[in-house]
Amino acid sequence: MHGLTGRTAVGFWALTMISTLLLGSVSALAQTRVYALPAGSRPHDVAPAPDGNVWYTGQRRGVLGILKPESGAVREVPLGEGSAPHGVIAGPDGAAWITDGGLNAIVRYDPASEAVTQYPLPANRARANLNTAAFDGDGKLWFTGQNGIYGRLDPGNAEMQVWDAPRGRGPYGIAATPEGEIYYASLAGSHIARIDRSTGNAILIEPPRAGQGARRVWSDSSGRIWVSEWNSGHLSRFDPRDNSWASWKLPGDRPQAYAVYVDARDSVWVSDFGANAVLSFNPQTETFIAYPGSAPGANVRQILGRPGEVWLPESGLDRLVLIRTD
Repeated sequence: MHGLTGRTAVGFWALTMISTLLLGSVSALAQTRVYALPAGSRPHDVAPAPDGNVWYTGQRRGVLGILKPESGAVREVPLGEGSAPHGVIAGPDGAAWITDGGLNAIVRYDPASEAVTQYPLPANRARANLNTAAFDGDGKLWFTGQNGIYGRLDPGNAEMQVWDAPRGRGPYGIAATPEGEIYYASLAGSHIARIDRSTGNAILIEPPRAGQGARRVWSDSSGRIWVSEWNSGHLSRFDPRDNSWASWKLPGDRPQAYAVYVDARDSVWVSDFGANAVLSFNPQTETFIAYPGSAPGANVRQILGRPGEVWLPESGLDRLVLIRTD
């Protein structure tokens, strides 16, 4: 276990003025906290941990970071020689599950024993460029690799299967619905897909705009799939009940929608590289509210939260940002 190195992990509270970007110029106040991480961390993904801590992947440092939100203290867990972790989520077992592109492996961190376990991909699936993972309703871990694969790991017996993705390169974000179904987005393939969990087949779902660059996906409480479209700058929604689509262009001249997340209130959050901001979207009023980055070049590549909290990893600034929503 490594202690904190580089900059001191100091958090501070701030009241941030937020301006409504659609349908008027109403203002609101939101309470945020910014946490500095060790220099060079480049936090890619973040996940609130069951014990109240917050995990993040220190992609450049090859570590899983553990932040204590109350004090701002940070610990680092080295994941192995050559590690370059991308995604992290909390599993049903309370452990951190990590997609590590450098190790070409799924990595599990047990917070009780502090044990780090690696599950390498098969030898014939080298350099998969592992991206993101999600647990299905049966407790199986599904994951994506941008070099054209998706796969499944059974934590019970460590059995791993890997499939070639439709249209090859591109699988990026992945998420589970409340019913435990799995959907993923293909950035290079510009589509989303639902995985048939019984066969492992990926059922391609074509968005209405060609070449939109679907980057990440998330489900709301009704099982509707929200999609961040990198190329088109749209936030889109697919409803599996009737196979319908709806879309909203992000405000601004050149939006680039990267991350998407739906919180416990069914508010939708999307990061916009073009505006250096994260936006919340109200599906009922169809309005966006912008939360500016803590400084220029924040580069929020993923969003996750728990009730009352939304967490943002600012990969360009070596910071985590907490937005309180209650």
